Amino acid sequence: MPLERNTVIPEPELPPGAELLAAGRALAQAWSVGPSAFLAEVGEPSEAAYKRRQMAAGRIMRHAQIGYRDPVKSRQAYAEVYEKLAAAGARVDRYGLCLDWSMGYPRERRAEGLRGTGMILEGPENFARLTAAAPVAAHFGDFVLGFPAAVETTQAALAAGSTAIGNLGQYFTFRLPGWDDDVATTAATVTALGLIAGQETEVLVHSNLDDGFAATLSDLASALGAALIEKYLVEELIGARVSHCYGHHFSEPVTRLAFQIALARANPTPGTMVYGNTTAYRGEAAANYASLAGYLLVDVLAQARNPSGHAVNPVPVSENRRIPEMDEIVDAQLFADRLIEQAADHAPLIDPAEAEALAERLLSGGEAFRDRTLAGLEEAGFAADDPMELMLALRRIGGRRLEGLFGPGPVEPGGKRQPLIPASALLELDRLAEERLARTGTADRALVAAAGLRALVATTDVHEHGKGLVERLFGALGVARLDGGVSCDPDDLAQQAKETGADLIALSTYNGVALSFMAALKRELDARALDIPVLIGGRLNQIPEASNTSLPVEVGDELAAYGAVVCHEVEDAVPALVELARKRSP
Repeated sequence: MPLERNTVIPEPELPPGAELLAAGRALAQAWSVGPSAFLAEVGEPSEAAYKRRQMAAGRIMRHAQIGYRDPVKSRQAYAEVYEKLAAAGARVDRYGLCLDWSMGYPRERRAEGLRGTGMILEGPENFARLTAAAPVAAHFGDFVLGFPAAVETTQAALAAGSTAIGNLGQYFTFRLPGWDDDVATTAATVTALGLIAGQETEVLVHSNLDDGFAATLSDLASALGAALIEKYLVEELIGARVSHCYGHHFSEPVTRLAFQIALARANPTPGTMVYGNTTAYRGEAAANYASLAGYLLVDVLAQARNPSGHAVNPVPVSENRRIPEMDEIVDAQLFADRLIEQAADHAPLIDPAEAEALAERLLSGGEAFRDRTLAGLEEAGFAADDPMELMLALRRIGGRRLEGLFGPGPVEPGGKRQPLIPASALLELDRLAEERLARTGTADRALVAAAGLRALVATTDVHEHGKGLVERLFGALGVARLDGGVSCDPDDLAQQAKETGADLIALSTYNGVALSFMAALKRELDARALDIPVLIGGRLNQIPEASNTSLPVEVGDELAAYGAVVCHEVEDAVPALVELARKRSP
């Protein structure tokens, strides 16, 4: 279908972006960057100023994630991790503070939503108590910008002395369960961005590309183009500074290095952090150390050779199984400390020519995607100079359609656009699916393929990686895949199953809501008299309601009690497919 404004934005009127920005700037008179232990310790007005000083000195900065649900434990971790590292002669420069996704709802709706495993801070004083616990930069990276409560959480983060606030990337792809008012979400986000732009102190608008369009695009050049579109939006239309993060899905070393080079050239503002390649963590701790060393060495060498301000992120090797404990965070940081010392000896082994050439292709392709997208939106009648309308349009059109229309790669005769530089995340999913398929017997594969099964594939939250793997494996087995969506609601999913005649539901979950979601889905299926299997995999944990700790527990047995087929690995779904196929076939 042709791209037309009226089909994307049917509302007769939207709040003007200029008025929202003015309202945000007016709030800056009462809400400004407050004191913090970090700013007092380093003697700088902002984290961006500190980053530039460290870059000039050639020092590689470090990032760690903190965010237990219990604020008391989070404050303890904030102090204890810093103190243990300091005692060992090491330093962590910044903490990513993981708010719970329920913090994204307006305060009056917060108790209604499913709670995940992240931190819940009730008011500005709770934010400030956290940032006062140790002289480490506070980065409120998730579930602030891009959500209905963006204004109040941005106010609290600023008052607590945070000068890096995000996550703008989440605005384009994340949806809170049970919340469908994307106009209100956009208006709140634009107002919050105006509040940031109105600060006398430089505050970085953080965007994790792997949480935004980059996770859905097939072309890595398009992913860089998404960063350039965000730069245009934040810096030219709003008057703030955008700082990008990437890394979750970058498993190929040359591509990882090339993207760092291209991003640094595309945006000279210091980056927040380069995140760990967490999709490479699939085994036990001993095996995950190999993955940690693999990506971290690339990031260290990249920062040593071409400083971009990104702090490197040694992810604890337990992260793929559960929320890491404090000692595990310390261990990963000490591992990084030693690796940084040794990295200089490896530098002569690296020939950057291939990465440099790839970076040039990324940059030219990214600029083409940005220019084509903005010009195409204007041609279709969108006001590309209004941040409210531009953001809403990008969100509703979606990354995949934007790439199909305006991507930098060539178009085949059939109309499909080929990637200029295939995204490593999608190549990794293809490889994983092939590995899992090889473990399935020939007879079982033939039986499933002949059965004509239809699977409704969905996620309980915003993480699409597992969903993509399921879709690839099921497609290779001859199972028709129906898109149940991302961050779906149980009632919508059950209704889709009824209307589409799906034979099964395949559900991927990550954010610690597995049991609550399954219980609600079972009620909705029963209400519709649907008796179909529900296959569920991913991070199968949840914090018990009566728990006096902030740590989630494994809930596989409880899920099975609700009738779910628990899949600890994606190939665990195959026996259920075989059983369904046998019931259908003679």
